Amino acid sequence: MLTRGRQLIGRTKQLFRYIRQSIGELSPVDQSRDSYQSLAGEINGRLHENLLNVWYPHSLDRIYGGYYQRLSSDWSGKGETNKFLVCQARLAWTAAAAAGHAGELRESYLACARHGLKFLDEVMRDKRFGGFHWRLDRSGQLTARFGDDKHVYGIAFVIYAAAEIFRHTEEDRDLQVAVDAYQWLERYAVDHHNGGYFEWLRRDGSYIPPPRSASRNKSLYSLNALVGYKSMNSHLHILEAYTLLYQVWPDKDLRSRLEHLLLIVRDRIAVAPGALNLYFTPDWRAVPAHDSFGHDVEAAYLLVDVVKALGRVEDAITWNSARQLVDHALVWGWDEKFGGFYDKGEAFLSAHDMRKFGWVQAEGLNALLLMHQLFGDQDETYFKAFIKLWRFIRSFQIDPRRGSWHRVLSRDGRVLTGGREVNESGAIYHYARAMFNATRTLRQLCKNENGADENSRARVAGERLFANEGSDPSTL
Repeated sequence: MLTRGRQLIGRTKQLFRYIRQSIGELSPVDQSRDSYQSLAGEINGRLHENLLNVWYPHSLDRIYGGYYQRLSSDWSGKGETNKFLVCQARLAWTAAAAAGHAGELRESYLACARHGLKFLDEVMRDKRFGGFHWRLDRSGQLTARFGDDKHVYGIAFVIYAAAEIFRHTEEDRDLQVAVDAYQWLERYAVDHHNGGYFEWLRRDGSYIPPPRSASRNKSLYSLNALVGYKSMNSHLHILEAYTLLYQVWPDKDLRSRLEHLLLIVRDRIAVAPGALNLYFTPDWRAVPAHDSFGHDVEAAYLLVDVVKALGRVEDAITWNSARQLVDHALVWGWDEKFGGFYDKGEAFLSAHDMRKFGWVQAEGLNALLLMHQLFGDQDETYFKAFIKLWRFIRSFQIDPRRGSWHRVLSRDGRVLTGGREVNESGAIYHYARAMFNATRTLRQLCKNENGADENSRARVAGERLFANEGSDPSTL
């Protein structure tokens, strides 16, 4: 009882501190060089102290290879039963990206990344049929429990991890892992008739068609989508992976596929006034579902990333789509009282799921600062929201005692795991990427005190489109 009372007192003090900080936001937001520099230093410090320093090398499985995916509160491996392709690849990507951010610790993080890539290449790669296994047991064996089907979502993350590692090592064998995964997807997963990609495949790469009718059979679902259907989530992350691969391996066929994916995500999945359809029939008819605010803001960042990779920073249509996604999330998914983005809502209604997932807040940091970088000299909205979001993350989402981030919180920042929280790796790359990018962007903004980036070509393109709303896009 005494412990519970102390927890409540501590919680009350934490809320009071947060409210006092938020009151200061009524005054104009500080966009000075000193403010940007201070924020960059603070975020970078939390990145290393509360995230990277606890995940590496604690997550390395030195017995079977790869990484632990769930660690107990004292950062020891506990109850690990499998090796999931997505988590393994995300931990490898994060270590590699940290190598490019960590200065004197570069080689230590690269060693952690190579450790993960070795497991992906030698154990999770299917030596018989190619591609990569979706899930194995901890020792790296196929089991009846996990099956032997493959999913493009997981293979996309192998590309993402291997391409990032190659960016820092420049070793051909690292690039080859990414290229092999890309070529396997292009050989087996492409829907040549309707466009996009088949998502759930048999071990030999053959397509698994959808069932004839609806079913509650859990074995027919993966990533919340029914087998045979297409999803926003998988296509968004194939786009993400192909963008990074193209940056390090500018192959002409890959460029063509990247341009195709851009059109799929921007023109079929994203819709005005700024939301993403989540699920589709094989011929791209939208299946009714909610609006995921986290995916909306993540898509905004990834759409901008792909046009930059393609050398099309003046792509006004894509910039308009990205900005609409962020603006819509701010209108319907933003918590103005406490800061942060809610989880779910509808296109024209307030959010109905007000939980705050760590990965959603991380993607919000990315998108808000990106919009501020381009439009901050006209509108303080994005930077004000960025500051408020960071304060929420700093005060509640980051766990100062154990390290890492809390996976899910209530609207006002209470942990929603019933005291049984473990350190899960699934969202680590969201947290790390947001903090890498925020630190980097804030330091770039220090070069120009009045906010927006000095490279104004993309901003001018976006303004031009907004000024001509209703015009034929082909004339812009």
